Amino acid sequence: MTTPVPRVLATDDAIALIEKLQKRHGALMFHQSGGCCDGSAPMCYPRGEFHVGQSDVYLGDIGGQPFYMGVQQFEYWRHTQLIIDVVPGRGGMFSLEGPEGKRFLTRSRLFTDEEIAALPPVSSAA
Repeated sequence: MTTPVPRVLATDDAIALIEKLQKRHGALMFHQSGGCCDGSAPMCYPRGEFHVGQSDVYLGDIGGQPFYMGVQQFEYWRHTQLIIDVVPGRGGMFSLEGPEGKRFLTRSRLFTDEEIAALPPVSSAA
């Protein structure tokens, strides 16, 4: 049996920033809500500072840190693999990478029909 392709992954630049932030802040978590403005970007928090609930789904880990998405946002992204990257600029005001002069950004690619068939179901975060 083949291992399913991950629903979320991170570029090398994103992993490097995650490691830097983890050294400074400890365990982290990511959440992408789909709200306006900052909410549509992946937000990085100290783990436990942002409370996920039944309206959030767990998509996997990036850099060893859990990544959650609001279920309504997930409905738009369910057929895509999320690729978390880093670009220059200021991120969300509550996201930990803001002072670094960089921000996390979600890129994506469509899953193939074979990949979709092999994906496990997502689970509620709560």
